[in-house]
Amino acid sequence: MTDESASQDWVSAGLAELARGGIEAVRVEVLAEKMGVTKGGFYRRFRDRRALLDAMLETWRAGRVTAIERQAEAGGESELDRLRGIIKLYSERANTQGIAIELAIRQWARTDGMAAAAVASVDTARLKIVGSLYRKLGFSTADADARGVLLYTFLFGQSLLFLNETPRRRANLVAACAKFLLEVEQK
Repeated sequence: MTDESASQDWVSAGLAELARGGIEAVRVEVLAEKMGVTKGGFYRRFRDRRALLDAMLETWRAGRVTAIERQAEAGGESELDRLRGIIKLYSERANTQGIAIELAIRQWARTDGMAAAAVASVDTARLKIVGSLYRKLGFSTADADARGVLLYTFLFGQSLLFLNETPRRRANLVAACAKFLLEVEQK
């Protein structure tokens, strides 16, 4: 196992613990025990807990920015198809671990400047990409940005609000919202 993969194991374990119990749960002793290693293994890879937390934030930030960039390109030929693809990806399969990490990092960002900067970076990238797709569909910058915010908040909000709905009811609600968000006058 390389040092880089061992470091990534600590980051992955830290993110899992963050999702489970929030930032207070990310403790070196707890992670070492769960990983079946000694604390010494941690200190060979990280200067201190803050270095691990920074690595966790960077891994999350880079992963989320790369994901939205890929998702925006993979959705299809047209901007409308790409927006449909993003909606489909985020609404059809619930990634409960990813949602838990997202929420935990956002909670952490309320009291930590580095976490707040990571969240701001991810939000900026997501809104920029979605807003750009709407602008290419002919919306003014203000309208494209507003639709981007609506789409973005819908994507994450629906994953929280529709958890107790039947699959058919949830699919119908998502489809109705998506239809509204994708209404575009064709010229």
